[in-house]
Amino acid sequence: GGLILFAIFSLVMDVFKIGYYSSFYSCLSAIKIIYPIVQAIFVVVQTYFLWVSAKDCIHVHLNVTRCGLMLTLTTNLAVWMSAVTDESVHKAHSKLKKNTTEEIFRWLLKVGMRSSSVEVCNCNSQICQIFKNGYFWLYPFNIEYSLFASAMVYVMWKNVGRFIDHHSHHIQRLKFRLFRRTFFVGIMLGLVTLVSGLGVLILYEVQVNSNTESSKKSQALTMYYIFNIVCLSLMSLVCIGGSVIYRFDKRDMDRHKNPTRTLDVALLMGAALGQYAISYYSIVAIVASTPRDALSALNLTYALLMIAQHTFQNIFIIEGLHRQPP
Repeated sequence: GGLILFAIFSLVMDVFKIGYYSSFYSCLSAIKIIYPIVQAIFVVVQTYFLWVSAKDCIHVHLNVTRCGLMLTLTTNLAVWMSAVTDESVHKAHSKLKKNTTEEIFRWLLKVGMRSSSVEVCNCNSQICQIFKNGYFWLYPFNIEYSLFASAMVYVMWKNVGRFIDHHSHHIQRLKFRLFRRTFFVGIMLGLVTLVSGLGVLILYEVQVNSNTESSKKSQALTMYYIFNIVCLSLMSLVCIGGSVIYRFDKRDMDRHKNPTRTLDVALLMGAALGQYAISYYSIVAIVASTPRDALSALNLTYALLMIAQHTFQNIFIIEGLHRQPP
């Protein structure tokens, strides 16, 4: 389901890219227009393949199957790297163009800062601007799709030729009832937090990126940090509470080899390392900077809580992944 959701947004992004690049067919190579078309076909075919075959455990033509799956995996990683690079170049060009005059910007492009993007082509029409802004806003969905598909293909690759121990294979059917016990309360609190977070993020982006006075930008930053500090504190307490509940609800631990769970743990720890690094460098920058005002204190608290929340959350999730069903 998650793969299909990201695939739909990736296809919409490809449509916007085709429309945007078609506006510059006179000053572009044909490969720029062909690339999003081929990428859209790849997304459709791969999504159908994973939807149909994700649970297969292949025991014939093992080498050919492994080769094909590894080729698909590396293709997804290449698409992911391309999307990240393209998005970074676009942001760099946008910031450079915002801080320099048009003549200096064009001169910098000519002397070597121009990439394979179409920044040198004029985009004056309204429909062109819609296509341009649309596909850059949809880049995160395409990035997540590539990572999502890579993880699923990796699990399929690990499952090629695998024999499952049926004695340790438990079938747990989850029965979801919306109003049972505290499920409804949890869902409502989650939705309220999600909507509040989106509202705070929109206000923050509008206030910080607009040409308003510095006092309003400081207020937006303060609101952003306070909201995140409250959310991170609650998340840390919830994760600690979940780990405590694990101690009272005694179950056997599943120690059997499971490629899906192993990948989940590896991706979880790998993603946390990036956030740990960001928080560490933020702490170093705040401690070394002067003057130290209220915003610096909020930023420092936010960075420390981010480390704590990721630690408690990872412990809670990893322990839960290894617990046997009731």
